[in-house]
Amino acid sequence: MSTIVVVRKKKQACIAADSVTSFGDTLLPADFDQASDKITYHLGNYIGTVGSAAHQLVLESALHSMRQVDLHTRQSIFESYRRLHRTLKDDYYLKPAEDEEDPYESSRMDSLILNDSGIFGVYGMREVFEYSRFWAIGSGADYALGAMQAIYEYSDSAIEIARAGINAAAKFDNSSSLPMTLYSVSMDYTDTMGMERFGQR
Repeated sequence: MSTIVVVRKKKQACIAADSVTSFGDTLLPADFDQASDKITYHLGNYIGTVGSAAHQLVLESALHSMRQVDLHTRQSIFESYRRLHRTLKDDYYLKPAEDEEDPYESSRMDSLILNDSGIFGVYGMREVFEYSRFWAIGSGADYALGAMQAIYEYSDSAIEIARAGINAAAKFDNSSSLPMTLYSVSMDYTDTMGMERFGQR
């Protein structure tokens, strides 16, 4: 699993992720992995996805093959992921069944999205949420949410808040580990602000 967070504060927003990949009880740490960044960049959007290790490469390939991708509003994200679901089934052999009680087929992945319009979450049955402050997904999400809640009112820096979330997850979740990768965006206009990468041990 993984831990991925998004934060919005004042005129800045960011997304951050841990960097370890797990295969059961075996961990692939960042310094053994040439592609440890769990955040995908596509047309002004940063997308972090948890679940199977296969998701990131599949998502990158599928997004580049699609003609229309708009991830700037809840409705446009829903429509984009609805089209993506068909592509995942037809071209990437997605197995959409999770629970026979589910009302819809599942895309089998949860994602957080950052762009100059805001911070969003997309879940297995293509539910879309727009967050006003912060959110986290993955195995360390509970630790990250607690840490970010603890400092959100006391810090004006979205980067500092996101770093607190990932640091807490890496400290207490056995499937999350540093270094972290973090990207920030100005909410006034599209600006990747250096695509900052932070590594702490």
